[in-house]
Amino acid sequence: MSSESYHEPLELLSEGTKNLHRAIVSLKEELEAVDWYQQRAEACSDDELRAVLLHNKNEEVEHAMMTLEWLRRHDAVFAANVDIYLDSTGPITEVEKRLRAEAVANGESGPSASLGIGSLKGGA
Repeated sequence: MSSESYHEPLELLSEGTKNLHRAIVSLKEELEAVDWYQQRAEACSDDELRAVLLHNKNEEVEHAMMTLEWLRRHDAVFAANVDIYLDSTGPITEVEKRLRAEAVANGESGPSASLGIGSLKGGA
């Protein structure tokens, strides 16, 4: 049960934090299911069963992406990082460095502004 992984007393947590927790736990479960189905399909010796397992894996990917979208819509830090990293090009580990360099070239200053998350300075 997801409530077993709370690290603070429930009565001290807002409903928003509880919903965020539910989404994160659900995302973890969906990604774990993707991994399990992928492994089972790859190890499977029956082509028809492999096709079923891959279909199931793809459904779990859909569920994971729906949950990730919910997180994006409900948490500004997730949203900012989705904007930075998803659909980016080049080496993933270089994306942030490239954005900072572009911001400096455009005369922007400060780490938040350079990553397009300046609006988060006041808190989310």
